[in-house]
Amino acid sequence: MRFLRYTVLFAALVLWAGGLSSTVAHWLYEAGIIVDDYRYGDLYRISALPQFKDHQPNCQRANRSSDTASTHLYIIGDSFSEEQRINKDDFRVSHFQRVKWDFVQRAQLDPGKRNVLLLESVERHFRDHFSRPVNELVVQADTSRTPAPTLSWRRRLGDDLHRSDMEERLESALFSHDWAFWFKELKARFTLNWFDRTSTGVSLSRNHQHIFLHSDTDTTADLSSYASLTDREVSNLVDSVNVVADRYIKLGFDEVYLSIIPNKASILEPNRGPYNHLIERVQSHPALRVKPVNVYSPFKQSAQSPYLVGDTHWNCLGRSLWLQQIYRTISL
Repeated sequence: MRFLRYTVLFAALVLWAGGLSSTVAHWLYEAGIIVDDYRYGDLYRISALPQFKDHQPNCQRANRSSDTASTHLYIIGDSFSEEQRINKDDFRVSHFQRVKWDFVQRAQLDPGKRNVLLLESVERHFRDHFSRPVNELVVQADTSRTPAPTLSWRRRLGDDLHRSDMEERLESALFSHDWAFWFKELKARFTLNWFDRTSTGVSLSRNHQHIFLHSDTDTTADLSSYASLTDREVSNLVDSVNVVADRYIKLGFDEVYLSIIPNKASILEPNRGPYNHLIERVQSHPALRVKPVNVYSPFKQSAQSPYLVGDTHWNCLGRSLWLQQIYRTISL
């Protein structure tokens, strides 16, 4: 009996550590003790509605990269440009570096190459990203002579621990297997069928055929496709993009481009409310001096949905449409 108690206590401590520490969580993933709860889509994860359960696709890579290519590509981007969706193989480049919004990386530009910077943002976060200085990519003359400072063990430990979202991470660690999703689906189906309600984190389209992030449809939030957006706000955003581009040009970049990826609701249910047309208004603004990679129009004109069934991100079709626009606009 004592052995059983200690075993249960040890298992609880291990799972608690996985919810608290990124490093421990990675070990548990590698060991197969916990599994990726995003594997069926981030919107399915929130809603647990089985009709939106869909495996994440493995889209074919373009295999365009080359060590002899004359272009170096840098991206400041969000989850759409993460490695599982986009990487060096998709572009005709000899160097590729991506930095995530709100994180900092250093870069040393090669003056003998064509250095291109792509500012990529999903529509819902565009207003936030360009309402403040963009310093995520730090350009240095010689990174070998000025190595990155070594973080103290306290700083490394602080970065590894996640006290603020530990409850959510613990839930992922404990209830990420298929047996747990079965119970979640049962509850979600009952709540929708009997009370016409879903998780507060998502919204269904009016015909219940599509699922969106609630923040994309909540008109009281700036993230929403239907939130009020004045002409003055658009002008301020355009000015901010221009300032960011001008600064990176002075730092040595040859070209800077802008890519705003539409919210899922903007494409699949634009008439849900008064759509603010943020992307079109920014991209067509007469003061914009940064060339946009326009994926809004191809997404809008597509006969099939460019988005995954149970996820906020694009499917292989949407990814292909975006890459085609990248190739045409930036010649990569």
